[in-house]
Amino acid sequence: MTAPKRPGRRRRDRDGAGNDGRPGRRRRDRARRRDAARPRNGRTGDRNRPRNERNDARTDTRTDGPTDGANRRRRRLAALALGLLCLVIYLPAADGEFLWDDAVFTDAAPVSDPSGLADIWFSPSSIPNEGHYWPLVYTSFWLEHALWGFESSIPFHLTNILLHLVNTLLLWGLLRRFSVPGAFVAAAVFAVHPVHVEAVAWVIERKDVLSGLFYLTAAGAWFRFVETPRKRTYALSLGLFAAGLLSKSIVVTLPVALLIAQWWRRGRILASDLRRLAPFAPVAVVITLADLSYYAGREPVAFDYSLLERALLASRALWSYALKLLWPSPLPVIYPRWEVTAADLLGWAALVGALAVAAALWFARERIGRGPLAGAALFAVTLSPVLGFVDNVYMEFSFVADRYQYLASIGLATTLVAAGASFAAKRPGAVLVGSRWLAGAIVAALSLLTWRQAGIYRDEITFFRHIVAANPEAHGAHGNLTIALLDADRPEEALATGLVALEGEPDDVDHLNSLGLALLRLERLPEAAEYFERARASDPDAVQPAQNLAEARRKQGRYEEAVEAYGEALEMDGEFALAHAGLGETLYHLGRHEESLAALRRALTLDPALPMAPTLHRLMGRSAQALGRPDAAEFYELTLAADPRDTEALNLLAVARFGEERFEDALALYRTLLEIVPEDAQTHTNLGATLFHLDRLEEAARSFERAAALDPSAETPRAYLEEVLTIQRQRTANP
Repeated sequence: MTAPKRPGRRRRDRDGAGNDGRPGRRRRDRARRRDAARPRNGRTGDRNRPRNERNDARTDTRTDGPTDGANRRRRRLAALALGLLCLVIYLPAADGEFLWDDAVFTDAAPVSDPSGLADIWFSPSSIPNEGHYWPLVYTSFWLEHALWGFESSIPFHLTNILLHLVNTLLLWGLLRRFSVPGAFVAAAVFAVHPVHVEAVAWVIERKDVLSGLFYLTAAGAWFRFVETPRKRTYALSLGLFAAGLLSKSIVVTLPVALLIAQWWRRGRILASDLRRLAPFAPVAVVITLADLSYYAGREPVAFDYSLLERALLASRALWSYALKLLWPSPLPVIYPRWEVTAADLLGWAALVGALAVAAALWFARERIGRGPLAGAALFAVTLSPVLGFVDNVYMEFSFVADRYQYLASIGLATTLVAAGASFAAKRPGAVLVGSRWLAGAIVAALSLLTWRQAGIYRDEITFFRHIVAANPEAHGAHGNLTIALLDADRPEEALATGLVALEGEPDDVDHLNSLGLALLRLERLPEAAEYFERARASDPDAVQPAQNLAEARRKQGRYEEAVEAYGEALEMDGEFALAHAGLGETLYHLGRHEESLAALRRALTLDPALPMAPTLHRLMGRSAQALGRPDAAEFYELTLAADPRDTEALNLLAVARFGEERFEDALALYRTLLEIVPEDAQTHTNLGATLFHLDRLEEAARSFERAAALDPSAETPRAYLEEVLTIQRQRTANP
């Protein structure tokens, strides 16, 4: 038999009690409960969680100490580097022109009116081409106009760039607060990523960078409130949230983003989180619904897509944004539009792929941490208002736009950078050094792409050429390029581009009208008139084609038809100054001088700053002169006040002064005229005649001799010269 085994010694725990000893277990349980209840500045104390997730949820307390001067200096240098980076890469756009939709605010009367601030806030329809109620954006434009006007776009561009820089620094601060790995690199990527160029370099997109400022500051205030609850901090966060909504409605996603952040930090969303965020809901609902209601009244649009089709559309759009964030080239500004149907295979693949990624991140959260799922969720949630579930006018042109992911990109880009930084941190040595060089290379490559993309905002021709080169199907961009080329007085190029636009949209009234204008500039009048007729047939209520057809008929000398066309344009818009001006000129050619004077006077009353105002004053003088009115010279003087080198007005006024026997005045005018056209025989003759009446015969003789030399066939200077010589002989004979 074997001897019975001796009972084993009981293992003792660190408390000194046995593994079944009650005192040791109680002490451990108390310690665990105490640790669970202790505030940890965002740490959960759960040792079973993945290490990278514990790092994700930790607030940054290591570098903010008051005695840590070296860290503070490094942060200042890093902030300076981000600032220089933002400013340098956007230099190509800094002196760019106002372009395309910038006219929404440059042409808005309230923005340029010193008393227009009330209209911006309480009468938004006074901004004719803005369909949203985003008054803070237009308030910023109003302030800038009050400071430096619209003479230069540089201050407006610099404001956008500075707002983007501030947003970059705010983002960096938030990431540092939570000790997100690679926080500086993530902020640098946000600063230089090319998908943000549209929001930063295009002045009208101030709405994105301004709403981003309020979004990030509201988030920062919220997290300060969570850590140290104060009513003042809470009110600040709520107020900033409202300001963001009054800048752009996409800020409505902020409360959900804050809940995602809480879940990432703690692993759960508490009832207290929902209670604290509850007041954000009515603010979001009231402001957003007010904006949507106003938008529906101003820009009524409805796409007949089913819920399934919208889900497929949203899935494709979501992947499009993600892929463009990973590979930001090309960036056409206006992306090709795809067909939305329930049988869209790419849409189904995108939907299944999105669900698969979400499921994979959910089930892997214990192994890889909650960060990746939180970042992807933040990306999708922030984009949700522009994924096609809510109709907007821009969906007629494209389903995606770079500017829409200005804020959304933070979630995905930060997740990718943090994952890379965590991976490199676990593999020190060559891998860590190499990862830093790789990060620098990525930031440098993105900076170069942003520099190039910012350059397309230099002027409208460059801008629209870029769009049509990257997206030839953007027929509207071809049409806008045509208009830009016409504005630059390049009608040959405008004609070629206009024909391309018309191929894609053969009945578009704007394309037809632009083609007609190009032909009108090229003096191909019958063809121009044909396109204007087609434009009128396409849209009988469009006033511009009627006006331009009248111009073509006038230039053809078909004055009666021109009068009829001008009349039709004025029936549609009785305050169309250009139509009144054209009608007045046509009536002058028909000899209907009283009617001509009335039409020309009406044009100048409606718009005294018309570019052709000097010409109109000159025509009024001619009509007045033809009617024998004594005020004809006054109209010529108005012409010369605007253009002192108008040779026709100089000559007409000189003739009028000569007729009034104001010879000294006529003499001064003729001499001014000869400074401009020194070889004009008729002016020398008129100067000689004026000198003759002033009895300055020697000077008169020289003028007549010069006139005869310039025009040997002219009889008047020779006759005058003979008379001068005769008088001189008589005076010599009879001193």
